[in-house]
Amino acid sequence: MSEQTSNLPEPDVSEDHPISDHWVWIGPHRPPCPRALFDQMTRDWGEEPSDSSVHPAADFCADRRRRLADAFPSTTIVVPTGGLKVRANDTHYRFRPGTDFFYLTSCFDSDAVLVIQPGSQGPRSTLYVAERRDHRTHEFFTDATYGELWVGKRRGVEGSSVYFGVETAPLDQLAKDLSSVTGAVATLRGFDARVDALVEPSESDHALSEYLSEMRLVKDDFEIAQLQLAIDYTVKGFEDVVRALPAAEGRGERVIEGIFNLRARVEGNDVGYDTIAASGAHATILHWTTNDGVVRAGDLLLLDAGVECHNLYTADVTRTMPINGKFSEPQRRIYELVLAAQEAGIAAVAPGVSFMAPNEAAMKVLAEGLHDLGILTADPEEALRRDRQLHRRYTLHGVSHMLGIDVHDCANSRNEVYLGELQVGYVLTVEPGLYFQANDLTVPEEYRGIGVRIEDDVLVTPSGSRVLSDALPRSVADVEAWMAELWASGQPDLRLG
Repeated sequence: MSEQTSNLPEPDVSEDHPISDHWVWIGPHRPPCPRALFDQMTRDWGEEPSDSSVHPAADFCADRRRRLADAFPSTTIVVPTGGLKVRANDTHYRFRPGTDFFYLTSCFDSDAVLVIQPGSQGPRSTLYVAERRDHRTHEFFTDATYGELWVGKRRGVEGSSVYFGVETAPLDQLAKDLSSVTGAVATLRGFDARVDALVEPSESDHALSEYLSEMRLVKDDFEIAQLQLAIDYTVKGFEDVVRALPAAEGRGERVIEGIFNLRARVEGNDVGYDTIAASGAHATILHWTTNDGVVRAGDLLLLDAGVECHNLYTADVTRTMPINGKFSEPQRRIYELVLAAQEAGIAAVAPGVSFMAPNEAAMKVLAEGLHDLGILTADPEEALRRDRQLHRRYTLHGVSHMLGIDVHDCANSRNEVYLGELQVGYVLTVEPGLYFQANDLTVPEEYRGIGVRIEDDVLVTPSGSRVLSDALPRSVADVEAWMAELWASGQPDLRLG
């Protein structure tokens, strides 16, 4: 990374050459810019070509804003995206827009704010974005955080209006405009301290957060297509990992993490969450993201990973596979039990059934299977009772969560809605697992250290469900054949498309 300094000479501070005449100070720990260079950098720039393209989700976003405004009549709605977050001193984490803001705008700019105001002619949406720091201002080369010479072109006020299909205004105007608002205001809080300070807290703030989460439960056609795209890229990432397993063997889990994450950056925006590349007994740790273990032949690899596409929708898929390409007999028994549980869970997904129905179906299979293996000594029905839950020693997590822009999507929804009946357009995971800790004395020794999870992304359809990640094999025979075929085909294919 380039340092935010230059090899400019130290200023001449003699009485004959006062700093104010010959130097422009541009920031702490940065040498001043000579006035001659400053003048040269701010002139003789040609016009840039215009861009009249429109974001493919613009109409969908407009409809979402209308529906949100209808739910909060006579209320001004304020939705910020948030700003850059410091990683170390003057470097920042890669920016990711606030989920609800992005859902309503598709805008990727940091610091932006959406305001929806009621009016006699219907609701009026205004997207407040920063003016460009281009060649028309010295900031384009003096501002290392936002200047376009440093970080690239932004669309600015005019370009954003065209591209996102919404009225726009300069971000500097936001405080003045909000100060003139009368009547009720609902603000999405916790994303931008500056916005939180501009608007008094309201009882509607929490209701706005809940409503936005619940709006996002049902995915529209654009969202479903984006999720499928993210899943298709994720399938490629899993294939890359399998091809690379021989090279990873004897080395570290980070080889696996790096291979998958490369696909995520080649095809999409990033990974949707920290990749879990858990080999051997690390697979018994539910969210193992340290990924510093050794990859050994004879162990299983539990890979839980998802590509986040450029429009931020993410896949969330898990496969457990034998590192040497063949399941041992104990591994196969546990794997097939988890697979049977997953199939029962997927079969339970349908419109009108409870969100918990897939979980209940899968847990019944797991409890019965654990009893058959002699691991669960209690009768399965007794173990599954709400006041007992004895099977959960070996399968602590639930089977499903919602999926969308966030990997654990719609998290601010009310329990009675999130856990209520499934509806057409919901996308959820079905991901049972069994995890036998290496030191668990209630488990036969041959199973200790085995962790298996199988996870797919499932769309609720009018007739039942569709497994969006069905391109990845699940049965023992299919997984082994898939791995053998990929190994025969050579190294990871990292071409686009």
